[in-house]
Amino acid sequence: MPIRIPDALPATAALENENIFVMTEHRAMHQDIRPLRLLLLNLMPTKITTETQILRKLSNTPLQVEVELLQTASHDSKNTAAEHLETFYTTFDAVRDEHFDGLIITGAPVERLEFEAVDYWPELCEIMEWSKTHVHSTLHICWGAQAGIYYHYGVPKHELPEKMFGVFPHEVVKRTSPLVRGFDDRFFAPHSRFTEVRAADIEAHPALELIAVSDEAGVYVAKSTDSQNFFVFGHPEYDRETLKAEYDRDIAKGMSIAVPVHYFPDDDPTREPVSTWFSCAQLLYTNWLNYYVYQTTPYDITRAGQLS
Repeated sequence: MPIRIPDALPATAALENENIFVMTEHRAMHQDIRPLRLLLLNLMPTKITTETQILRKLSNTPLQVEVELLQTASHDSKNTAAEHLETFYTTFDAVRDEHFDGLIITGAPVERLEFEAVDYWPELCEIMEWSKTHVHSTLHICWGAQAGIYYHYGVPKHELPEKMFGVFPHEVVKRTSPLVRGFDDRFFAPHSRFTEVRAADIEAHPALELIAVSDEAGVYVAKSTDSQNFFVFGHPEYDRETLKAEYDRDIAKGMSIAVPVHYFPDDDPTREPVSTWFSCAQLLYTNWLNYYVYQTTPYDITRAGQLS
């Protein structure tokens, strides 16, 4: 089934070139079904890249998906054209009275800051508080996952001695979870972060459960027991070249940065990186949409977020 996005969004052409079923707004208006309403809070500096990556993963769903893009009003984006933001993004004030089947909160390159030191932290807290009563299920990614699990459950983050950077093997620790249905016993996922949330802190909280971990990278996926909040501490949406682009950027700045592990053949950055995470990354997004949004969200969208 298709994903519904604005006709002129830059991601539209990229996804259509990949033979992904993208439905234009004009065509969608002539269908008599209720689409899933998703809100994407994009905190990444390269917003167009992140839009395309996540929309690609949302494309394989059992129902038409309508995605609205959200930015923080309390932070000025310096890496995305103002025209793009004005054309395609909305702010929280414009949607605070609306309800959504799903919310995705992306990562952000601010993990070395204390949460309260991030300039848009008060606004993000307001959005996360609002999600309790206006969103059926929320998916938090990387720093967004650290921020969400800290805000909702008080689980802290811890600074790492060096950047967790590369593609790491993981294992599922709760095989019965529909979120990881179809996953291999050993699967791979990218990480790019300077901080971590520890498994012991999650296991100690009665409202949380671990889903997948890595011996090298630590916690990958956790969720709330009521399935209202999901936390993914890596970047399953990343393209083949994303880690390479980050590495090349940092090298060009003269930074001391290690080669991302398990990514380039023989850890040689002159060689083309190999993707080993695409299939499970797609399953993660598809399973979340299918089992925790589509199959359980109320048909009356105004009831989304209202816990029984």
